[in-house]
Amino acid sequence: MGAFLLCNNIIVMLYSTTGSKTELQAVNQILASVGQAPVTAIDTETITDQDGNQVTVVSNPEVAIVYDTLWEVSREVQAEGWTFNKEFNYPFTPDNNGKVAWPANVLQLDLSDDPRFVAYRQYDTVKRNGFLYDRRHHTDVWEEDTVYCDVVWLFEWEDIPSPVQDYITARAAVVASSRLVSDPLQYQALQQKEAYTRAFALEYECNQGDYSMFGYPRDGTYYQSYQPYNTLQRY
Repeated sequence: MGAFLLCNNIIVMLYSTTGSKTELQAVNQILASVGQAPVTAIDTETITDQDGNQVTVVSNPEVAIVYDTLWEVSREVQAEGWTFNKEFNYPFTPDNNGKVAWPANVLQLDLSDDPRFVAYRQYDTVKRNGFLYDRRHHTDVWEEDTVYCDVVWLFEWEDIPSPVQDYITARAAVVASSRLVSDPLQYQALQQKEAYTRAFALEYECNQGDYSMFGYPRDGTYYQSYQPYNTLQRY
């Protein structure tokens, strides 16, 4: 939560110093980056779209652009797959029809390539009609009781680590600048801030991931040697 303080005719936004950055803080930071005044809240309203569906939108058009840009960039950055939102060998249980539903909060989903699941190499999976589909056998029905997958999750803003939040906010400010202002000098300055925050995000990723010269030890310190078929497949 935040509050406004009027000091010498200048509006100053006050925030709690604990916890991660809120969506409102991120939106106000982007607004400040493009030379716009902060807002006290992200006001929304419910409207009816052209198909007759009820949808919730941000009331202020300028804030709506910034907010949508923030979430657009958040999805893009999280889709890269970071330590905080990527899990290996995550179990999925097929439904009564033998299908594995593709969760709404999943950005990437693929069968595990762990050496323990050698049998999975016979499959080639993609998303189709909302389910995990095997292109090689042309079916989305799985005979296994449990299907283990490598997953990249889409997290809500509050669950994103602060260094990655800062990077997303800085990158969103660059996009918002091109959409709202189109000032080349401002765009260049914001790009420098984006590069700075990405460096910190990658530093956080390296520390959290416990990487080594052998890669990422998922369940131990084993070393899996180079396998040419992972780079080139000939048919």
